[in-house]
Amino acid sequence: MTPVAFVRLRGLPCGQPAHLSRATWQHGGVTAATHSTLFPRVPDSADAVLEGLDPEQRAVATALHGPVCVLAGAGTGKTRAITHRIAYGVRAGILQPSSVLAVTFTNRAAGEMRGRLRQLGAVGVQARTFHSAALRQLQYFWPKAVGGPLPRLVDRKIQLVADAAAACRIRLDRGELRDVTAEIEWSKVTQTVPADYTAAADKAGRDAPRDPAEIAQLYAAYEDLKRERSVIDFEDVLLLTVAVLQDRHDIAEQVRAQYQHFVVDEYQDVSPLQQRLLELWLGDRENLCVVGDASQTIYSFTGATPDHLLDFRARHPGATVVKLVRDYRSTPQVVRLANGLLAQAKGRAADHRLELVSQRPAGPDPVFTEYTDEPAEAEGAARRIRELIDSGVPASEIAVLFRTNSQSETYEQALADAGVPYQLRGAERFFDRPEVRNAITALRAAARFGGNDALLDDAPDLPSQVRAVLSGKGWTPRPPAGSGAVRESWESLAALVHLAQDFAAARAGATLADLVVELDERAGAQHAPTVQGVTLASLHAAKGLEWDVVFLVGVAEGMMPITYAKTDEQIEEERRLLYVGVTRAREHLHLSWAVSRSPGGRPNRRPSRFLTGLRPGSHAVAGRAGAAGAGGVERGSYTTAAALPEQAPRRRQRTPARCRVCGRTLTDGGEMKLMRCEDCPSDMDEGLYERLREWRGEQARRSGQPAFCVFTDKTLIAIAEAVPEDEHGLARIPGVGMRKLRRYGADVLALCAGRDPAERQDQD
Repeated sequence: MTPVAFVRLRGLPCGQPAHLSRATWQHGGVTAATHSTLFPRVPDSADAVLEGLDPEQRAVATALHGPVCVLAGAGTGKTRAITHRIAYGVRAGILQPSSVLAVTFTNRAAGEMRGRLRQLGAVGVQARTFHSAALRQLQYFWPKAVGGPLPRLVDRKIQLVADAAAACRIRLDRGELRDVTAEIEWSKVTQTVPADYTAAADKAGRDAPRDPAEIAQLYAAYEDLKRERSVIDFEDVLLLTVAVLQDRHDIAEQVRAQYQHFVVDEYQDVSPLQQRLLELWLGDRENLCVVGDASQTIYSFTGATPDHLLDFRARHPGATVVKLVRDYRSTPQVVRLANGLLAQAKGRAADHRLELVSQRPAGPDPVFTEYTDEPAEAEGAARRIRELIDSGVPASEIAVLFRTNSQSETYEQALADAGVPYQLRGAERFFDRPEVRNAITALRAAARFGGNDALLDDAPDLPSQVRAVLSGKGWTPRPPAGSGAVRESWESLAALVHLAQDFAAARAGATLADLVVELDERAGAQHAPTVQGVTLASLHAAKGLEWDVVFLVGVAEGMMPITYAKTDEQIEEERRLLYVGVTRAREHLHLSWAVSRSPGGRPNRRPSRFLTGLRPGSHAVAGRAGAAGAGGVERGSYTTAAALPEQAPRRRQRTPARCRVCGRTLTDGGEMKLMRCEDCPSDMDEGLYERLREWRGEQARRSGQPAFCVFTDKTLIAIAEAVPEDEHGLARIPGVGMRKLRRYGADVLALCAGRDPAERQDQD
């Protein structure tokens, strides 16, 4: 196995500056692309792409050779790191844009990645979902590999499952139909055929919705119906692409010739089928960068497993591993709660958890509220949201997150009663909405024929022109009363108006035609503007998003963890789901539960077990000692020569330095010498420090060298703070190496003991 080593972040490759000011990266600005409607200027050089990255993000961006594994905690800027990695490689001429394939799991995430790459000047890079990339290849190679057109792709398989049930004379209600469909999807992504379903489900501990033999029968009938009707489903896209690449080596080589470098986001959610496809894309090459967090594995019911992420080093012994733990999203109070949740976790994912370190100023403590019943809980949340909006918090910066979609209706009603606009996450994509398509069509027409449009006569600038055009499509300066479809349509148009204002502010002299081009590019990237409305979403749908204010509702036993979570593995996944919810909040976090379901009901519910020891009034429980993963860089055999001093010996793996006062991870060289943050209180012996400075000056005069060559100021401060009693204690201080210990150790220890070094020399 190839040895690895932790390396200092100095001597960075490819023209990076030797010193990195903390002010350039401690910006707290790592947010989702969909959160901001600003239009940043494209960096003017490859080195400019690296500006603003923290040391670990920069290590990701410059690790362009060999396998790379990025373990990225929530809010640590993983998308920022990998998009800057791609952009830096492209802008530096190391990567050809057309040879890079970046894959993720949702169209929104792929669109966000494309949008960011475009803003960084890395055009031509393919950023797609696994299914989108596979479908594109399948459509291209199917005529050559099989012949004829590719079978039609069905959008929803539930009707086919219903037809298969009818053919088997098995009655399924709506819930069973949905559950059987999910079982078929799980079987296909785990590459389980109908004949093997019963054994595979038993081995995996699946809680089958029907008798396993019946599900196997339905699965087989479903596959027969697809063949009869010449259709394929989404899982078939991956299965057929895998089959083509396995059977046709000429086609596999053609794909590998096209794509030389791969980036996989959310790698903890990869299924066995997706992993197999990735291996076929790679062949025997190792130009692969994967990004993930085992603590955010929340889709195991679909076949996803973090094992591929956790086993990455075993499969790629020479991999560079970078851990991102600086949380730019959430306040220390929110991060403390998130870390507390994982401190009680069990299992393999928990063994590899990352302890986040907030980089934001302190904020309010999370609020825990108990209600008498669920309607009271919804009304309480709506009332507080109304107060926040009235105080100036944008509705788009507030979210209500729940465990199941069935909880949504109560909150929709409560928000409508309070006059609060809202949007349902997981509904139709922004650019697919009819009112948005009609609005863009109208804007395009106005851009083409605007000189003859009376609507634009009194509109001197871009924002006023957009308002004039959209006023004919339903936009008004004031929102309509109430909620429902009319309000949702208005919110969509208002988002376009706000986008036009930001666009005009960022690009002086921008025209309506320029805005239409921007909208077309955003539509292609699914980079939607912000819609003004409180977001209602399930915890699963909230993954990858963030808000200033988050309400986590229904955090009670039976809902969190959900009733049907029985095994230890299922319980731990429920914990991770709550962790994902907590880490969506930037500043304000509200957690609530109801002791009964309906007014007057039995008050027999209790808060979630996951909050024990974390909410006020509950007894603390024993957690796991220490952090399983702090930030740092571990380089493998692909480290470039520029990354290490020439012929430098490999360093043994070492734990990251932490402030001895507040516990924050230290990366600044000066702070690491002090073993504390610059702004944390010092317990330095002032008299000893002055004696050390006088002694250092005398040593410098004797040797004819600058004083800092003896010991730097930071090292003297560290000595005066630690006041070591022996050589072992002195050697532990950063900046005191073996050479200096032999040369100056006796003098320094004499000073620390209150003696004059000259007396020691006289005695010698």
